[in-house]
Formats: sequence, C-alpha cells, structure tokens
Amino acid sequence: MRILLTNDDGIYAPGLKILEEIAREFSDDIWICSPHEEQSGTGHSLTLTRPVRLRRHDDRRFSVTGTPTDAVTMGLRTVMDAAPDVILSGVNRGANLGDDITYSGTVSAAIEGALAGVRSIALSQVYAREGMGDDVPFGAAREWGARVLAPLLDAPLPKRTLVNVNFPPLPPGEVRGIRVVRQGFHDYSRGTVVEGRDPRGYKYYWFGLEAIEHTLDHGTDLEAIDEGYVAVTPLQLDLTHHASLGELGERYSE
Repeated sequence: MRILLTNDDGIYAPGLKILEEIAREFSDDIWICSPHEEQSGTGHSLTLTRPVRLRRHDDRRFSVTGTPTDAVTMGLRTVMDAAPDVILSGVNRGANLGDDITYSGTVSAAIEGALAGVRSIALSQVYAREGMGDDVPFGAAREWGARVLAPLLDAPLPKRTLVNVNFPPLPPGEVRGIRVVRQGFHDYSRGTVVEGRDPRGYKYYWFGLEAIEHTLDHGTDLEAIDEGYVAVTPLQLDLTHHASLGELGERYSE
C-alpha cells in the first residue's frame, strides 16, 4: 500500500511525526508532501498569485511553500512517480469539528485527495484548552490511530467522499471507543477578534480561538468528542442542497 502524508501544521509538526508512525503500521511505502510552515485556517485555497517552491528533505519527504491543497497537488503531480492508494492528512494540532471543517487546511488536503479520486482521511487531535502550544498531547491519536484507520483503508467509500477523524482530549486509556457520527454545527460565530498595538503604535487584530458555545445535538461529532469517543465522520464534496432544487426551479419556470 502506497500512502501519501500531508498536513496543515508544517513539515516539522509533531502531529505529522505521529501520523507517520501510525501509517508505518500499515505500509513501508510512505511519502510525505506538506506545507513547509503552518497553514492552519487556509481552507481549500490554492496558491495562484505567486510561485510555489518545492523543498526536498530526503528521497520521500518534501515540503512546499504553499497551502495544504498545494502540497497534495504537488505530491500527486510532481513528487510521486505513481498515485498513492491513500492520502492521510494530519494529525492536526486541534479540533476539526462541526463547521470548523470549512476553515480547515487539514480537511481541505483530504478534499483535494478525494477530488483526485484517492481515498483520503483527515485526522485531528482535540486538546483541552487554548494556549498549550507544543504541549498538546497526541497520546489518544497515537494509540487509537491504527484502530481507527484499519477499517477505513478498505471500506467501500463512494467517489468524492472523504472521512474526518477527531480524537478526544483524553489520555489513551480514558477514550471510550469510536463512533461514526454526522457533522455538527456550532451555535455562534467562531472565536473572537483580539485587538492589539504594535511597537510603532499601529493597531492590529488577531482572530482568537476561545471556546465556542454549542448545542450537543445527538449523533454529532461534537457530542462524540464531548463524551470521550473518537469521532469518525464521512463527508461528501457535493454541496448541493438537493431539497431546494425543485422549489427554486419553480420560481424560474414560466
């Protein structure tokens, strides 16, 4: 099995090291192509206004000066000599739950893989509080990663779908199991805007990531994580709201 690894936290991120350890439980044919630096929150963006540079770290380890989407594109079209069987993105430092997936570079890397027709899985480690920096513990992802991935590597997934996995912020022994759940939604807009002033006296604004209030609807990824389970969520790339097609069509009919 040939596996391409990527992420949005950068080539030196601890979560990428964890992901490589997990992937090597299934294969020795591992390739890595990720952003060189952190690209969190870039979503499914593609670099079009400047050149993207490819850096080679060893025979199968590369990074790009661009987004996670750039990294997957370069991995598939330039780095690898044949298509991978699976693309794994992560392990992200932080949650990608509910509507956060629309911002997520981690999930977007998997989206790019799914668009290319490759089985793609995004993995994220939820952590307990903001401000942890490099102290975020990845124990749950490391110990539960292979158990989560094993059924997904040969599951009959439809075309243009991907899987989003989130590990709860718990020690491995306290994780209660694995749930396959739907995407949830937060109640309020994401985070806050933090105002500051630079050394020259000019204002700047930094988007904060304080806890977001949400209702734990039954059967969602938010509920699963809150109750101590690994959340596994299948996603589709077709964003069409099919139920509205008929009603809107009637408004334009003669």
